[in-house]
Amino acid sequence: MSKCSFCKKDMPRGTGLLFVYKSGKSVWFCSRKCEMHILKLKRKPQTTKWVK
Repeated sequence: MSKCSFCKKDMPRGTGLLFVYKSGKSVWFCSRKCEMHILKLKRKPQTTKWVK
């Protein structure tokens, strides 16, 4: 199982979204909400209340 790169939630196999940067770094997201917070809005997980 992989973990979401933003909220660190466990994701079942076959779910989620993989994003690969040009540099080769890959990040996993469990939902569109997590994806938008880190990629478009440039937010840090430490500043969001709903992240553990």
